[in-house]
Amino acid sequence: MKYSLCLATLGLQASQVIAFPARMFDLNINEGEKRELARISLAVEASTKRDLQYVSNQGAHQIVPPGKNDLRGPCPGLNAMTNHNYIPHNGVATISQFIQGTYNVFGMGLDLDAFLAVYGAIFDGDLTPWSIGGPPPAGLLGKVGLLSPPQGISGSHNKYESDASPTRPDLYQYPTPFRAKRFQQSIEQNSFFFNGPFTGVVVQPAAYTFIYRFMSNKSAEYPDGYLNGNVLKSFFAYKRAIGDEYTIPFFNNDLTAAALQYPQFLSVGGNLGKVNSFAGVDLVNLRGGNNAMCFAYQFAQQTAPDILNGLFSSITKPLDQLNSALAPVFSQLGCPQLAKVDNSQFQNMNFEGAAIDKLLSAYIRF
Repeated sequence: MKYSLCLATLGLQASQVIAFPARMFDLNINEGEKRELARISLAVEASTKRDLQYVSNQGAHQIVPPGKNDLRGPCPGLNAMTNHNYIPHNGVATISQFIQGTYNVFGMGLDLDAFLAVYGAIFDGDLTPWSIGGPPPAGLLGKVGLLSPPQGISGSHNKYESDASPTRPDLYQYPTPFRAKRFQQSIEQNSFFFNGPFTGVVVQPAAYTFIYRFMSNKSAEYPDGYLNGNVLKSFFAYKRAIGDEYTIPFFNNDLTAAALQYPQFLSVGGNLGKVNSFAGVDLVNLRGGNNAMCFAYQFAQQTAPDILNGLFSSITKPLDQLNSALAPVFSQLGCPQLAKVDNSQFQNMNFEGAAIDKLLSAYIRF
């Protein structure tokens, strides 16, 4: 099929470091969470000392294995954070707890922190707390008109979690070529492989880039980080430098670099019910633009009503919360307005699975 390398070029223009003003947390969430996010934002703005890079695994953060009622899931970073009590040990955390924890441990930029935490709360939780594993106990949930118990990350396939996820062998040595190998392996071995517009274009690369961006040990000798097998197995040491947090534009650059080398990463589509039957869509022909990350985030926004209709009795509040989280993302990336979609790109594609059909049909109708 045809691939278009120009998809990624606009991403390289968004390389500026993003500051962390408190107003970036103007989210449609409860007042207690807003106050906590404002406190986090002010603390980050005041953080300048190198010793704040140190990530402790002693004392209050000494490892404690999960108990029988503690939730763990597919993300090794979140699992480690819970085991070291950087987020609640039961595996269920609020938006502000996820933001504070990922900043403290990994040096993740607050813009990226905020979007990922809010997205998880909407699609995997009850708008504030959500689980890093499976469904949380009912006593940990609020009352926001849920139609069924939230399923956590473990139950969010093709909404948050994606196919072609990374595995451990030698990943620390060759992350991008390994991702290309896993992508092809999925095509050859998984009849239902699907590279989604959001989960494939944004979430899948995050699973790979976060490993070497967050789990490498930072030092004066290796300011960008050093990662080998031993470091990966014990990655708590020094996080990213204060002022060099891993922001959405930074992530966009990583996504762009990988796509320029392996353009198949941006092919939205999947196998048609049997192995080696991958049918993909050229994103340039689909949306008439050239920014893959903008496309992915806009897709998440446009398909949200259909997905949320099955989760909440009223989708007004979760949609407002999602839109308020996406607004600063669109602003930072300079996303053009999505004007139209070429529906002919989807002709003769019959992907297996109702969830995939729903995702694509929602976007085609837009």
